[in-house]
Amino acid sequence: MPLIDMETVPVRTTSIYPAPYDGWMAGRRSLQLGRAGGLTQFGVNITVLQPGGRSSLRHWHLNEDEFLMVLEGELTLVTDSGEHAMRAGDCAAFPAGRPEGHTMVNRSTAEGRFLVVGTKAPHEVCTYTDVDLKIEMADGGVVVTRRDGSPYTPPQEETA
Repeated sequence: MPLIDMETVPVRTTSIYPAPYDGWMAGRRSLQLGRAGGLTQFGVNITVLQPGGRSSLRHWHLNEDEFLMVLEGELTLVTDSGEHAMRAGDCAAFPAGRPEGHTMVNRSTAEGRFLVVGTKAPHEVCTYTDVDLKIEMADGGVVVTRRDGSPYTPPQEETA
């Protein structure tokens, strides 16, 4: 049956980011609607941001289109070209290969939700504009490097 039971939709609270960036996504969860419906060619998620939460590191996709629409609350779209207040019904689109880093943040005092639809390319490269990070995904694997392609090693924690 094509109906999706919202009570059984997988919820993702983790990220693929290495330390220390993985911790920056506290206050975010994604309801994986496309996965629940068995979709394989594109992803469909509702991302929920608590006050102070952010959806991702500011990034852009080499091979995947991305579309978002605010469903509830007031969120801020942060792009390389500036910040944009968004409310329910506001939309944004990010064509593949266009280096316009973007992320959503919740600077309000209430929860916010937005719909994200994106293609699932067999080979994807995601570049992060605020940190020296690039993630390449292919054949089910994830390779994390610096933007120049050199190996990424997480910073060492200082010991007292």
